[in-house]
Amino acid sequence: MMKVFSKSAVLAGSVALLLALPAYGSLNKSITIGAGESSNGESSVNGSITIGEGATVTGDVTTVNGSIRIEEGATVADAETVNGGLRVADNVKSESLSTVNGSIRVAGQVTVDGEISTVNGRIEVGGGSKVAKDLGNINGEIELSGSEVGGDLSTVNGDIELADGAVVKGDLVVEKPGGFGHNNNNRKPRIVIGPGSRIEGTIRLEREVKLFISESAEVGGVTGEMSMDDAVRFSGKKP
Repeated sequence: MMKVFSKSAVLAGSVALLLALPAYGSLNKSITIGAGESSNGESSVNGSITIGEGATVTGDVTTVNGSIRIEEGATVADAETVNGGLRVADNVKSESLSTVNGSIRVAGQVTVDGEISTVNGRIEVGGGSKVAKDLGNINGEIELSGSEVGGDLSTVNGDIELADGAVVKGDLVVEKPGGFGHNNNNRKPRIVIGPGSRIEGTIRLEREVKLFISESAEVGGVTGEMSMDDAVRFSGKKP
């Protein structure tokens, strides 16, 4: 299971590296790689980064205080920001997507060979997209619509919804608050496993949640603070 706090620690450590920018870096300016262009990597501290349609970036794309936008059909290695969001268009290929304070929105038919993670932010992954490893956050909603996660799907305080036949090949995990970056939030997260969706592992609950499972969904069981008997089953599109 991915531990999001350890990922955030890695990102925090990367700030020091970003401040010692490599030759291709920028301090305060935003960076744009044009459509169809190539680059061996881009970095900024206080600027946003845009990867144009069909562009190829063989290295990492990193910023501290800025957003990252990856346009349709582009290829990039790791895309990381600390205080900013990531927007990923259709048919993009990436090794990983991560931020600390920001949302991550992934469109359709996107391939991520590693993880998607944020600490404080919403994650959306659209139809036909595949994340090879784990996906998770601490605070923020997670929505998978017809997409696939090859590892675990995890949160602490966030709501989760699987829709349009989304698939999680690992476990769905709701962690107990109390670690690094965790808010001691007494609100129960709302977990919805929609029609046709599938969790090949188990739903592992380290805290109580509001759990809704469609009658047409497939789940490998519910363990921890709750059981399958505690789930509300529903027959429509939404509970």
